[in-house]
Amino acid sequence: MRQTQITIDAKPRGFHLITEDVQRGMMELTSNETGVLHVFIKHSSASLTINENADPTVRQDFESHFNQMVPENAPYYRHTYEGPDDMPAHLKSSILGSSVTIPVTNGHLNLGTWQGIYLCEHRDHGGPRKLVLTLLG
Repeated sequence: MRQTQITIDAKPRGFHLITEDVQRGMMELTSNETGVLHVFIKHSSASLTINENADPTVRQDFESHFNQMVPENAPYYRHTYEGPDDMPAHLKSSILGSSVTIPVTNGHLNLGTWQGIYLCEHRDHGGPRKLVLTLLG
């Protein structure tokens, strides 16, 4: 088992492909014939998911949908100290989740042809994001 922490540079609000960042962060992948990579984000206002990696309009549609589904300035929000994007960011993060697990086969992430790992930045100014990468196998 191997574990490391990487930092993803600050990204604007939206859904960002980080598959290559994760692969570079865990160089031991190439020496693993089979295993599992667990990726965990250490933040409560950003999340991770796996989805379409080719067409950028998918990422735009994700952002539009989540902004519609979890609006800012809802009158029932009580946690508003850090701005109108903060509570919606926590909700979006809980809906999507804080981790993804990917099989490793022959030294590569065994993702589908059109799959990539997304960093889902739910804040307008979220800052750098820390990820813990744990390779089992």
